[in-house]
Amino acid sequence: MSKCKNCGSRFEPRFSTLEKFCWNADCKTIEALNKLEALKKLEARNWKDRKTELKKANKSASDYRNDLQKVFNTWIRLRDQDAGCISCGKPLKGKFDAGHFWSVGSYPNLRYDPDNCFGQCVPCNQHKHGNLIEYRSRMIDRIGSDRFAELERKRNLILKLTISEMEDLTAHYKALIKILKAG
Repeated sequence: MSKCKNCGSRFEPRFSTLEKFCWNADCKTIEALNKLEALKKLEARNWKDRKTELKKANKSASDYRNDLQKVFNTWIRLRDQDAGCISCGKPLKGKFDAGHFWSVGSYPNLRYDPDNCFGQCVPCNQHKHGNLIEYRSRMIDRIGSDRFAELERKRNLILKLTISEMEDLTAHYKALIKILKAG
């Protein structure tokens, strides 16, 4: 004898010992509704997975670049939150930018180079166009003249990242963000 999940009465299973509901009409209705709900959840989960696959399949290289840029900028902001603005030295409080010394538009190959990007207050980055004279001297203080010279050399190289490389870099910076947030 089995015990009905709905009404609790004992019943003799007709087809399988795995039956969980008795043959009362109300209990069978509840069983059917439970199965329907389970199917809806499964269908919703499958649709969510399918939607994710479709989004990824329709993603352009530009979408991958933008995703990487967002993650990279987030990492820069976390890395430099206690260092002060690279241009004026003021503490970085509230909203601040991840400012590039060599612009992304002119030097796209340095877009994700951590030696070319530092936390920068909004007035310096947006209103003073990067405040580059001050940026340069403080940047050399932070990374040293050898790394600055290497960055100058690299600025004219061509960098073409594949989608796979962009995904790897995104994962790398996400891992660094996780470490910074944990520590």
